[in-house]
Amino acid sequence: MWIFGRTGESGFGAFSTAEDVTQGIDGSDLTAIITGASSGIGMETTRVLALRGVHVVMAVRNTGTGKKVKENIITEIPNAKVDVMELDLSSLASVRTFAASYCSSGLPLNILINNAGVMAPPFTLSQDKIELQFATNHLGHFLLTDLLLETMKNTSHEHKKEGRIVNVSSMGHYFSNKEFSLDKINDESSYSPIYAYGRSKLANILHANELSRQFKEEKVELTANSLHPGAIATSLLRHHGFLEGAMNWVGKYFLKTIPQGAATTCYVALHPQVKGVSGEYFADSNKAKPSSAAKDSELAKKLWDFSLSMVAL
Repeated sequence: MWIFGRTGESGFGAFSTAEDVTQGIDGSDLTAIITGASSGIGMETTRVLALRGVHVVMAVRNTGTGKKVKENIITEIPNAKVDVMELDLSSLASVRTFAASYCSSGLPLNILINNAGVMAPPFTLSQDKIELQFATNHLGHFLLTDLLLETMKNTSHEHKKEGRIVNVSSMGHYFSNKEFSLDKINDESSYSPIYAYGRSKLANILHANELSRQFKEEKVELTANSLHPGAIATSLLRHHGFLEGAMNWVGKYFLKTIPQGAATTCYVALHPQVKGVSGEYFADSNKAKPSSAAKDSELAKKLWDFSLSMVAL
């Protein structure tokens, strides 16, 4: 339980769960994609959106695990609409295959929740020879979003309903800074697991902000926001055994539960209070202040151009 929680302007706070912030919301006319949907807050986000009637597509690396999660959700919620599709965000080829399959399916897309991520592993390169955290947490989501944008725009136009993109970032973005070190992403000699994690999480915020700027310029009914889910003991810490054990031990006193950790994602994705809100950073289901680097529009554009060049590899 998060002992320092209090209610904010939204009426919710750190104690609020995903079910709390979506109480009474009917999402039966919505379709959402959630990456990393088979564990942790992604799994709880899937369950709660399905509970509210949303048709959820679980984009997961391990479809076997995803199907078991789907079965559990349908056992609890017999009328849940849940599909499972394979997606490995560390592989640009996998992202392209997923997006092509989804776009050809004829399914609409109202909500895209870029949730999946890895945290502070030893230096590793992805299949595309890109540092794993940057590749998975940012670049895979950047390409996925880009490839699904036309479907989201068409859905918004045809259904006369706002589309929402939600980037799950982290307070860990403070570990990065304005330097950003784009030229050193693949430099093993200067690699710091925590700094690289912060860089990828800062990228999540900058990506959402630049998307928001472009949406406003194009006058399309789409929004893009980012968020910090809170400190939660999940499998993200699996690369740090001692830290994971310590976090689990103190978790009942200092950390959020998974239902509390999924609350801000569900709030930003579904709540009517967030209608028309774009380019904001949220924490505890309220607007919050990110780092100064996260608000740098020039850095956001620099990252956008760099990301475009990287996915063109």
